[in-house]
Amino acid sequence: MQFELNASMMCANYGHLEKEVQELDEGGIDSFHIDIMDGRYVPNFAMSLNDMRYIASATKKPLDVHLMIEHPNNRIGLFLSCLRPGDTIYIHPEAEYHPSTTLQSIINAGMIPGIAINPGTSVETVMEMLRIVRKVLVMSVNPGNAGQMFLPYVGKKITKLLSMKEDMDFEIYWDGACSADKILEYAPKGVKGFVLGTTLLFGKGMPYGETLQNIRDLKF
Repeated sequence: MQFELNASMMCANYGHLEKEVQELDEGGIDSFHIDIMDGRYVPNFAMSLNDMRYIASATKKPLDVHLMIEHPNNRIGLFLSCLRPGDTIYIHPEAEYHPSTTLQSIINAGMIPGIAINPGTSVETVMEMLRIVRKVLVMSVNPGNAGQMFLPYVGKKITKLLSMKEDMDFEIYWDGACSADKILEYAPKGVKGFVLGTTLLFGKGMPYGETLQNIRDLKF
């Protein structure tokens, strides 16, 4: 079964970032997930523009940039200038007065437009944007910190999105508390990719390539 595995780089060892990127790349990661937090939209600070710029220079794999910031349209040019055509940028619709304007800027730059949906955000409130974006990042935890517990009601939201994705032409990605049982349940249903953090990938004392292969070898 084909599904994408994306490394949540806020969980990486920043004392050896070059080594982390290289080993993930060689181990078969599909993309690098970059969490940018401003301490306002979410109560935390995470990766920086310079972190993103370095990782973009250190790999040819795609980047998935998750902007957890207020009014991303005010700074979208800074992020677009560091990325390559085919990279993805997710915004949170609640963080922008006119999110479709920001999404159009991403499209015009040759990037893949996406939205991230918080656990408390209903599908109905983002319905129109589902026809604009190509990716929907479903947050199974409240954004802002790694290592949180899965919120079970998010499963119903994913089921609703799965019923709409073919008609509206978008793919669904899972972010937060991603365990093997979640991949086993939702990959066969049509979730395209999974963001891996401390639950499955980082801090396990195993080579990343071995960990990633074990995930791909799960018995469906």
